Amino acid sequence: MSVHTPQDFETVIGLEVHLQFSTRTKIFCGCENAFGRDPNTCTCPVCQGLPGSLPVLNKTALDYAVKTALALNCRVNTYIKFDRKNYFYPDLPKGYQISQYDFPIGYDGQIQIPQENNDTEKVIRIHRAHLEEDAGKLIHDSDHRCSLVDYNRTGTPLMEIVTEPDLRSPQEAYDYLTRLKLALEYLEVSDCDMEKGSLRCDANISIRPRGEKTLGTKAELKNMNSFKAVKAALEFERQRQITVILSGGTIIQETRLWDENRQATQSMRTKEAAHDYRYFPDPDLVPFTLDENHIERIRQTLPENPESKFQRLQSDYGVSAYDARIIIQDQYLANFFEQCASVFTETKKICNWINGELLKEFNTRKISIRQTALSPKNFTDLIRLVEEGAISNLAAKEILPLLFETNQTTAQIIDDKGLAQVSDDGELEQLITEVLEKNPAVVEQIQNGDHKAVGFLIGETMKASRGKANPKKVGTILQRRLIHE
Repeated sequence: MSVHTPQDFETVIGLEVHLQFSTRTKIFCGCENAFGRDPNTCTCPVCQGLPGSLPVLNKTALDYAVKTALALNCRVNTYIKFDRKNYFYPDLPKGYQISQYDFPIGYDGQIQIPQENNDTEKVIRIHRAHLEEDAGKLIHDSDHRCSLVDYNRTGTPLMEIVTEPDLRSPQEAYDYLTRLKLALEYLEVSDCDMEKGSLRCDANISIRPRGEKTLGTKAELKNMNSFKAVKAALEFERQRQITVILSGGTIIQETRLWDENRQATQSMRTKEAAHDYRYFPDPDLVPFTLDENHIERIRQTLPENPESKFQRLQSDYGVSAYDARIIIQDQYLANFFEQCASVFTETKKICNWINGELLKEFNTRKISIRQTALSPKNFTDLIRLVEEGAISNLAAKEILPLLFETNQTTAQIIDDKGLAQVSDDGELEQLITEVLEKNPAVVEQIQNGDHKAVGFLIGETMKASRGKANPKKVGTILQRRLIHE
């Protein structure tokens, strides 16, 4: 097929995601697995690759790898073998990386993503998910024109999750990464913090004429520190490759870096052929077989996956797709919602408060539901009292932050702060009389037909009551006294 316009091309994308596990110690030694320590303070002869040192596999890292593979719908290899991946780089002290070559922990997995422009789901196949050790980190010192090496990260347990080339647009890549990250967060095997490097992504992208089956020449994109950056880099690279082909040029296989400031990719190095890493079995790590019963026990610990929870919130609680999608972004928040729904049946009102004031408070404080003392009972009591008119919406917004910080009940805070809403007809009549006497011009305006001015008097009554008056009752009394009399 001849190609003449950008629409004549199909985009082909594959992603490689590196996930650091949050184990207490590193994968092959007893060094602390911690982010942010002073350079080279979490190292030992094993992770530094000193002669005579021997690696020992971290069982928790292995279990996390199996758990992750199962959650990604992978088949799990029971034969566990580690290999040496040989290459030179300053942050690789041994001159090789302990990884897995022909027997990855997981293979033939899949994740579903939303299909663009319709409500169906698309399957993205996962080619493999293997366990390995992370490399160190180079720190470039521009003042002294040199690079320094921090080996603290060396030996951190790392899982590489590689897709098949099934993604057809930058948006699909973004959706895949979003779904993947959420699924991984539910597993609690990593904090998935891209700023810390706990979750990193490389992307391979090529183009080909529509209908063509053979893959085009790919470019590998690196240095993307957010999903938004991945999407932007892929969009730029797709357009760059199309422009090269339409202008008569040829795409070369290369690694390109994403420049966030320029919003463009730039060539880092060419890759004319696959690098020969000279893999061979690591002689210091004896192969072994995983017991099927052990794998099954790990399977039993898997949490409900986020997409299943998304569907169940809608079917079991009548939650809208919009509300459910927000709530499932934090599994603890989703569990909190279900606990609330077990004691208060007005689920739409729960959703409104969670997706409104509660998330607003979380974002302001930069915390999550786990970092508060808020209980489902106190939260639903707050919503119920607003609905019953016992407290105003304004008072409830004042009470909510206090429930984060104290063991007091909602009722105790209302009593202590004197926030109970005034609903007594006699008290309200007296307040309204005083407001009417102070605003004769507005009263006349309403009696002459401008009923919108009632809102001003409601506001004045609320001010006079310091926000404690029941606004619905105030409105009803004003309507009776000024319009219907």
